[in-house]
Amino acid sequence: MDQFLATLNGLIWSKALIALCLGAGLYFSIRTRFMQIRHVPEMVHLLLSGKSSAAGVSSFQALAMSLSGRVGIGNIAGVATAIAFGGPGAVFWMWVMAFLGASTAFVESTLAQIYKEKDDEGRYRGGPAYYIEKAMGQKWYAWLFAGVTIVATGFFLPGVQANGIASGMDNAWGIAPTVTATGVVLALGFIIFGGVKRIARFAEFVVPFMALAYMLVAFVILVLNVEQVPEMVSLIFRSAFGMEAGFGAVLGLAVEWGVKRGIYSNEAGQGTGPHAAAAAEVSHPAKQGYVQAFSVYVDTLLVCSATAFMILSTGMYNVGTPDGTMLVEALPGIEAGPGFAQAAVESVLPGYGAGFVALALLFFAFTTIVAYYYMAETNIAYINRKVHRPWMTLVLRIAILVAVILGAVRSAGAAWTLGDIGVGLMAWLNIVAILILQKPALLALRDYERQRKEGRDPTFDPEALGIRNAAFWVRKK
Repeated sequence: MDQFLATLNGLIWSKALIALCLGAGLYFSIRTRFMQIRHVPEMVHLLLSGKSSAAGVSSFQALAMSLSGRVGIGNIAGVATAIAFGGPGAVFWMWVMAFLGASTAFVESTLAQIYKEKDDEGRYRGGPAYYIEKAMGQKWYAWLFAGVTIVATGFFLPGVQANGIASGMDNAWGIAPTVTATGVVLALGFIIFGGVKRIARFAEFVVPFMALAYMLVAFVILVLNVEQVPEMVSLIFRSAFGMEAGFGAVLGLAVEWGVKRGIYSNEAGQGTGPHAAAAAEVSHPAKQGYVQAFSVYVDTLLVCSATAFMILSTGMYNVGTPDGTMLVEALPGIEAGPGFAQAAVESVLPGYGAGFVALALLFFAFTTIVAYYYMAETNIAYINRKVHRPWMTLVLRIAILVAVILGAVRSAGAAWTLGDIGVGLMAWLNIVAILILQKPALLALRDYERQRKEGRDPTFDPEALGIRNAAFWVRKK
């Protein structure tokens, strides 16, 4: 079974998907006239404005929910594996993926807002399945995405997060994975049975705190290792382009692992972010598109970079080639993952490093599992729009709890393989869809820019822009 999954993962994450992710990001950057650069001040302004309602959450809450899905195990263990298999240059390609991916995130999240709707309980729902059906008219494709997302976010991906939590706790305090799994399952059960509003409140409180604390520690480590910083930055760029002799053997892998782990972490194009984006209460779809684009920067340029800088500035990492040759082996016997970050912080803050990273992993990964549940639940809500099937939600809740238990006790390699399969399948389906459906998002961007130039707080009229099937906004008007 492990060999089959590894083969399947290799097929999904072929060079074609790497090229698709980078190419789509570059294409959307050009089509939006690099909105991810031009509109950073607008992103920050919108992030701090807006309010929630009975039907939807605020822009900040939606950002927090989205970040709770983005900021997870990928920001610590994911960065470590990218360095271990792609060398320090993989960090540069993670940055490239974030920069280009911000425009992709804008397009997919704006589409989610345009085609969102209210469910039977009066809450906003939306995401790729909704905009694929309404804008493309291909219900079978929408159902395919919904099915893949339910399996990926409800079973494949939570196991990776649980594995990272268990590994961090074991490394720091010797806590058995079964004990960690039990605690996580009990806490998760309380959250997921409380509904989306509880998820939003939980994410709004936890995500900013955990990200700021983590980056603060990274800053302290950089200050303490300030003499290593220039060489570290130079190494990242040299190895990214094969100019560092020691890492020439992994040049192609630097791009592959940088893009793969970049998408796993910031989720731009994966199709997960739009679910939270659709839940926001805004007057114009582009508003949440801006906020979600900014979340990609927060995830990769800040949190992922914090991990990379800690690991590289302290030299606490291994790098190996596909044939098993070790290019760097500072940590013999340590598997790529949380151990790199724990060793990095421990080298500067003895007695505290492993425990701090373990706690960061706990908060990062747990909020991501909660976000995964919301995404899976949203796609079940999509499937249940015509025929109510309450048993599906119950099955999902049981499945995600089981996935946490299995993920915590299985090997890291097996957990990551399943996670990569889930991410890859969603990325294929969603990026192809948004390349086809991009026009409404681009029209919304230009409409928003026009109204802002006129000094107005933009509102959305889809009929005036020639956008069809955006029933929510027509009724709202």
